[in-house]
Amino acid sequence: MSAHTDRVDVALPPGWPDEVWPPGAPDWERTAVSWLFDLVPPDYRSHEVLRRYPVLLARFAGDHVAAGLEAARAGWRTVRVELADQLPPEAMEAAISAYEREGARLTRAARGVEVVAGALRGERWVPRL
Repeated sequence: MSAHTDRVDVALPPGWPDEVWPPGAPDWERTAVSWLFDLVPPDYRSHEVLRRYPVLLARFAGDHVAAGLEAARAGWRTVRVELADQLPPEAMEAAISAYEREGARLTRAARGVEVVAGALRGERWVPRL
């Protein structure tokens, strides 16, 4: 949970990024935009349309994270075959581990983009009992 949850009385969905303040908190959208820009290539910051429309930025971030996740999965599936004769076993194991960590990070980021995008669209998460 974010340290800023005490500013507003709102339930946050699973996967809400710690870096983004809860909807309704002062400047929460600014923290969302900052976090989303951190997920995409730096050049995306030069597109005024993404600064102006955070929902569009969320779309771009979601697409970028999904592509990265697919690349990590493809790398994990193929690295042993493609580089088997070029890497020592310890390097291969480290590569597999790096792909696994990156896949887990991108999976968390994808969930975060999903819930932040929903909040930017005005959706409010209601916990199920």
